[in-house]
Amino acid sequence: MTEVPKLLADMNDRSREVFRRVVEGYLSSGEPVGSRTLTRSMNEKVSAATIRNVMQDLEFLGLLDSPHISAGRVPTQLGLRMFVDGLLEVGQVSEADRERIDASGSDADVATILDRVSNTLSGITRGASLVLAPKHEAAIRHIEFVSLGPDRALVVLVFADGQVENRVFAPPPGQTASSMREAANFLNALAGGKTLTELRQTIVQDMAKRRQEIDSLAQALVDAGLALWENPGEQSERLIVRGQANLLDADARDVERIRSLFDDLERKRDIAEYLHLTETGDGVRIFIGSENKLFSLSGSSLVVSPYMNADRKIIGAVGVIGPTRLNYGRIVPIVDYTAQLVGRLVSERGKG
Repeated sequence: MTEVPKLLADMNDRSREVFRRVVEGYLSSGEPVGSRTLTRSMNEKVSAATIRNVMQDLEFLGLLDSPHISAGRVPTQLGLRMFVDGLLEVGQVSEADRERIDASGSDADVATILDRVSNTLSGITRGASLVLAPKHEAAIRHIEFVSLGPDRALVVLVFADGQVENRVFAPPPGQTASSMREAANFLNALAGGKTLTELRQTIVQDMAKRRQEIDSLAQALVDAGLALWENPGEQSERLIVRGQANLLDADARDVERIRSLFDDLERKRDIAEYLHLTETGDGVRIFIGSENKLFSLSGSSLVVSPYMNADRKIIGAVGVIGPTRLNYGRIVPIVDYTAQLVGRLVSERGKG
């Protein structure tokens, strides 16, 4: 994505106009746009041959593609990204759409509001709507990790108020079903009515204490010339004792204590990482206003916006999924307006 702003900045006015008109024509009709079509709409009078040359340059840059040898051009994924980021003219939400969205948020519980919003978004945009429900932040009663594969895991959170929530996340590399069970057992013993955030803060604070103990014990050995640090402060750090004979001079209890603290620190690092990934993991509660098969299409686009609580903390998201030739100029403000409405309503009902 980093090359997108540079590509746009390096274009001259003619190339930029040809590119914009090809993309707008494609988004409007879904058909490739030819040079002869553009000669009738360009701001300046240019020949079809000149436009074809510009199109070839844009194709070389990876912004346009030609489905057939004799056909016009369509934007590539990179081209669409550049158009959306740099050339898209976003409209206003129409009064009719605004009224429909507002009506979906009429007095109801959070689950009902999210369901109505999903259906309304789907109807207005003629795409699949997606609504991620706000994540629960009550005290944890029980936590369980379930491996779904080498790079996917499920965390089952049972809250003190009886609600259950599932989240999918990517576990740290090298984790096994056994290490996940150990992490869950450790966290369940420590939970004690804490929220996920509080639980993670507790472990991070404990890690800081262990770090201080390690530094204090190790410094005496380093000062005496009996040991040295390797990669200090990094994940791979080690305290190396200088030769077996030095173990006789060093206090064996200190060395063993440092080794034990390192093991404890490493375990807590893994568990803290689990909690961080759990907090940021995708919620499984997804409301979809159209068919699931849209997610499997490579030629689909997602316009999504997070919604926030009164503290400006992201607690969920709403979006629209459809073909790449979505009417972005219309859908972007609709999704943005809906996200702001949902955030306000969810916060008012005390779920944020």
